[in-house]
Amino acid sequence: MRKLILLPLLFFTIALNAQHSTAAAKFGYVDTDYILGQIPEYKAAQTELDKTSIQWQKEIEGKYSEIDKLYKSFQADMVLLTEDMKKKRENEIINREKEVKDLQKQRFGVDGELYKKRQELVKPIQDRVYNAIKQVAEKNGLGFIMDKAGQVSLLYANNKYDRSDDVIAAMGVKK
Repeated sequence: MRKLILLPLLFFTIALNAQHSTAAAKFGYVDTDYILGQIPEYKAAQTELDKTSIQWQKEIEGKYSEIDKLYKSFQADMVLLTEDMKKKRENEIINREKEVKDLQKQRFGVDGELYKKRQELVKPIQDRVYNAIKQVAEKNGLGFIMDKAGQVSLLYANNKYDRSDDVIAAMGVKK
């Protein structure tokens, strides 16, 4: 019986402490899309990544187009081919498709070349932004800074708490 009384009291005390500690914390928010948009190196990196991606995609589409031509040619010639020749051409088409899919995975896959290139070009900039955000938070005595870009959404944000321009200034970027 004693446990039944102490357990709710314990939860109430924890909830009260949690509510009290969050009320004392100062919050701020930034818009990382806006911040990154103000950094020339980021824009250049994005442009380079876009160009590379488009070039690789065109290369892959060209290879698929060649495979499509091979397949149409095979279908047109099928009635004239022996079983052995049919198997040989089918295998050629299948192998070409496999090669293109492997190339696509190599370029655009989870740990593909585009991902590695993005890490090489964008990660240092993102690290600079993070360090600047941390510096601004510490300077202003903020307990939390939220990002209003991306998945985290704010239903209301007073502009006086927007620290995006402070982060840009801390990075030494001129608007």
